[in-house]
Amino acid sequence: MIDTLSTIDRRPFASLGHADHGWLDARHHFSFAGYHDPARMGWGAIRVWNDDVIAARSGFPPHPHRDMEIVTYVRSGAITHQDSLGNRGRTEAGDVQVMSAGTGVRHAEYNLEDEATTLFQIWIEPREAGGEPGWGAKPFPKGARSGRFVTLASGFAADVLEENGGALSIRADARVMGATLKAGERTEHQVGPGRHAYLVPATGRLLVDGDPVEARDGVALTGGRTVTIEAVEDAEIVLVDSE
Repeated sequence: MIDTLSTIDRRPFASLGHADHGWLDARHHFSFAGYHDPARMGWGAIRVWNDDVIAARSGFPPHPHRDMEIVTYVRSGAITHQDSLGNRGRTEAGDVQVMSAGTGVRHAEYNLEDEATTLFQIWIEPREAGGEPGWGAKPFPKGARSGRFVTLASGFAADVLEENGGALSIRADARVMGATLKAGERTEHQVGPGRHAYLVPATGRLLVDGDPVEARDGVALTGGRTVTIEAVEDAEIVLVDSE
């Protein structure tokens, strides 16, 4: 529900769906598994945004996916991926991995570290069903996105060119973006007409169009507006802009 005293649709962390499985402590920005909220079924093409804490030496055993673009943003620790295509890789804090499930793939995600791993797992609907499944990962140094948004994964061809930053490729009309702001710094993001953006500060407190947003809150933004994002304290931000 939109706070009528606010100009933004803020979803406080405490209001998110919650499932504690022992090895996995998960918060759900949108309806997922046993959590169902008719008012939070997704936002544009975004269908899942999970805020996961995965205990040391544990993880998700092999399981199937299809027809979904799955983006993992590691906040702390590391996650190790392996799949039925033969891909295997370890993605560390601040870095990103993407999996295009396409016609179908089985994968596992393990925290092989001696400490908990925290991450955002974001599912975005593809522009069309099917296609060859695939996986990729890439480091994105936080210093390179200081004071501004950098595109981390994108379904737009120009964004994946190295001269434009070399974003990971996904098959959706969406961009996954990241920024780091020092306390007092501000930046803007323009949400185009008909688009949907969803913003979550992984760390730090923000003012979004002057309204307070705490770490790990979600903010849903409608198209046809430019929002101003100011850091009240040092902040790490993830934003998805989709159709």
